[in-house]
Amino acid sequence: MNLGKTKAAMWVEEPTGDFLKVGFRADKVLFSGKSEFQSVDVIETRGHGKMLLNDGLVMLTERDEFIYHDMITHVPMFTHKNPKSVLVIGGGDGGTAREVLRHSSVESVVMVEIDGMVVDACKEFIPQTSSELSNKKLELIIGDGVDYVAKTDKKFDVVIVDSTDPIGPATPLFGTEFYQNIKNILNDDGIVVSQAESPFYFADTQKSLLNIIGSLFPVATIYNFNNMGYPGGFWSFTFASKGPHPIKDFDAKRVKDSKLEFGYYNEKIHESAFSLPSFQYRKLVEQIKD
Repeated sequence: MNLGKTKAAMWVEEPTGDFLKVGFRADKVLFSGKSEFQSVDVIETRGHGKMLLNDGLVMLTERDEFIYHDMITHVPMFTHKNPKSVLVIGGGDGGTAREVLRHSSVESVVMVEIDGMVVDACKEFIPQTSSELSNKKLELIIGDGVDYVAKTDKKFDVVIVDSTDPIGPATPLFGTEFYQNIKNILNDDGIVVSQAESPFYFADTQKSLLNIIGSLFPVATIYNFNNMGYPGGFWSFTFASKGPHPIKDFDAKRVKDSKLEFGYYNEKIHESAFSLPSFQYRKLVEQIKD
């Protein structure tokens, strides 16, 4: 974690390469630890509430976490016609599991998080995201998601890969073998959605991910959302499935009929998120399969 001081002020600073730095005014360090995988910090910020950082990288802030968790969860959950079984890889803060469990069709959720320190820190300091980690429908496993998908005999309707950046313990979550194993554990109409970085600063990562999922799934595409807590404020998720298409098979009426309230997601956002800006589309057009 990079803590800079200007006069009496303390700032959390996250650099991207050698050309960009995002800073947040910090009031207090609530938790700071070092697990066997990474450093884990929870900071009380001036304008964004509590903030979770892994290895100095911003994972979430209380002010805008709903945007990320809405979009990683509800796009696949409303594309699938009847999602009953869901696997979450990563997501130790609990926000993705929280949103999944709002869907009445869900019967069981397995969440596999490699770093128990992240879970414990969020349970203690960020109940906003971790509130459903004790839900009876949720099986929480502290373990390696790569190992889990390779060995489990369970089948899932939706898999959500809520990973950190492709460094450290998250690196294998961006590999071909991992996605082949996910394909193996998905039901015939299964969907997988994954955190896919920024189209501005990680275009090559997006291209690599789409190459991988496009080689395995008949539907492979990418969608965007805005989140002010991440470098550039513009972020993406990949979407792959064994059949369901996020636009052609999306029934907007299901969103209204669900009676769920959202902070960011809605049926129009769902559809427009797949309309890529020209610079991104040109970079990825050969990898997209839709």
